[in-house]
Amino acid sequence: MNATDRTPADLLRSALATDPARPLVTFYDDATGERVELSVATFANWVAKTANLLQGDLAAEPGDRLALLLPAHWQSAVWLLACSSVGVIADVQGDPAGADLVVSGPDTLEAARACRGERVALALRPLGGRFPQAPEGFADYAVEVPSQGDRFTPFAPVDPDAPALAVDGAELTAAQLLARAREDAAALGLTAGSRLLTGRTYDTWEGLSAGLFAPLVTGGSVVLCRHLGQLGEDGLAKRVESERVTNTAV
Repeated sequence: MNATDRTPADLLRSALATDPARPLVTFYDDATGERVELSVATFANWVAKTANLLQGDLAAEPGDRLALLLPAHWQSAVWLLACSSVGVIADVQGDPAGADLVVSGPDTLEAARACRGERVALALRPLGGRFPQAPEGFADYAVEVPSQGDRFTPFAPVDPDAPALAVDGAELTAAQLLARAREDAAALGLTAGSRLLTGRTYDTWEGLSAGLFAPLVTGGSVVLCRHLGQLGEDGLAKRVESERVTNTAV
């Protein structure tokens, strides 16, 4: 982390400049057998495309509130960093009716319809696949994002002291988010190069921190596991070994 890094998006830019080829997010879904590994460069490319979609096609501005109705997933991590890049408040599992726009997985589409602004749906299929048929009233993320630009520049600088994340009924600025992530990283024993395996969900600060922000703030990486309870103890031990896990938060 550089002294000038004051937002999660800043951290990602620094990681990209330092070691773009290293793994950043490795995702498992133990209900489907899916495994996806994203290097810093690949993850940053997804973030740039998503931020361009958010700022351009969806006309989101700094201070807008985005209800993020997604589970622990690599694409959820992408959206969190895209929001940080634009200056949009990521309201995790927030009320769509009170949001300027909503991003929904396939299981929360009905709740997401309460949003009067732009609506984006993610199928959360392997390899980022699209819906067989886009849900009515929603843009299909997998259809819209590939054509977006690979580089992102915000229309306005992102204020690190402006609200950036809402979760668990609390709202954090980008600077507060990084401060808490650093505290969590220390508590988890994370250092540069650490590889943290977590099965925590993305609906709490603890889940978001272990599943993205704490590894990011220390220059580490995360093995993000959805439906980890279906793996079993032997399977977990094998994963820890095969993924060269150094720390766990399950």
